[in-house]
Amino acid sequence: MATFDVLLPVKDGIAFLAEALESIVAQTYRDWRLIVLDHGSTDGSAELAADYAMRDARIIVRAFPAARGLSGLLNCGLDLCDCKYVLRQDADDVSLPERMAVLARAFEADPALVVVGSLGDVIDAGGKTIGQIDMPTGPHGVIASALFRTPVCHPAAALRLDALQRLGQASGLAVRYGDDFIGALAPARRLQVPALAEDYFLFGQLALLAPCVNLSRKLIQYRWHGANVGATRHHAQMQVALDISRSLAESAAIVHGAAYADPAPFCNHGERLFEIEGQSDFSASYQALATLLQQLAPAGLELERELAFRRVLARRDRATMASRFGVFAARYGVRPAEQRTVRSWLLRGWQKQALLRLTPNGLAQ
Repeated sequence: MATFDVLLPVKDGIAFLAEALESIVAQTYRDWRLIVLDHGSTDGSAELAADYAMRDARIIVRAFPAARGLSGLLNCGLDLCDCKYVLRQDADDVSLPERMAVLARAFEADPALVVVGSLGDVIDAGGKTIGQIDMPTGPHGVIASALFRTPVCHPAAALRLDALQRLGQASGLAVRYGDDFIGALAPARRLQVPALAEDYFLFGQLALLAPCVNLSRKLIQYRWHGANVGATRHHAQMQVALDISRSLAESAAIVHGAAYADPAPFCNHGERLFEIEGQSDFSASYQALATLLQQLAPAGLELERELAFRRVLARRDRATMASRFGVFAARYGVRPAEQRTVRSWLLRGWQKQALLRLTPNGLAQ
């Protein structure tokens, strides 16, 4: 049994696959096994991975061409894991050499942690840095933000396998990608997320159930090259992400015996806001949401900051939002995701970006 089992899904990803594989081979931490999950590639990706497996016995290749979406593929990978920690690696991203060593130390320092993520750089197809991964940090940053956005960067994450198994045993529902394993909602109303935002559904639920954290250190390079799902299926992904936010809020309210509050006006999936039926003042909704959030996250700087930022978003006229954001920034500083969220709203209509108009029937096309 290796300390880390690395799950690397691939489907026709040969353009960057060698670099991704090399970044695992180059880890300073040597006790790992890399499981390449081929999803029916026809471009030589499986053959390339097999060549690496011939040279390094720690690498294995398994084909699951009929797996249902990325969730199904990753669940096939979880079934193969026999390790302490499951590490995620995408076929177009790069792990920095110290990634495993740093994550292992974090897990060992706090046996309660179930998920450990990190920050990183965003790179283009040529490897040039074009941005930063901005995730909530601090001991309670993940839970404080989980209702509003993906709180952990999927390809930067590692999970404690035996903790996942214990959570599943406690609830009677296996911790799986794409499935509702909190089980608070009636079975007919539980979401299924085969793709598009399966990572958010997994990490959002785990954040509600157990300690999760992002380290304030860059450990990966996340590649943005125009073929990412967030670029090719943005509208559909935003709808799924919103469905998850609402499901998480409803599940949390049931578990904690609190009143449900709709997180939609305060979500910033993709660092954008939803325009909701022409409404511009969500002050009453903010108070209800703040009450719910205070039931979920421990008091402290992370909760205080999260509530302060969501208050900025509660009034959508440009002057009020800009003024509130200025006060917020002076007190808490500015993170890239926060700045881009507010900027996208203040400049809406002036940018080449379709509005996300939310109707009772979902996002308008």
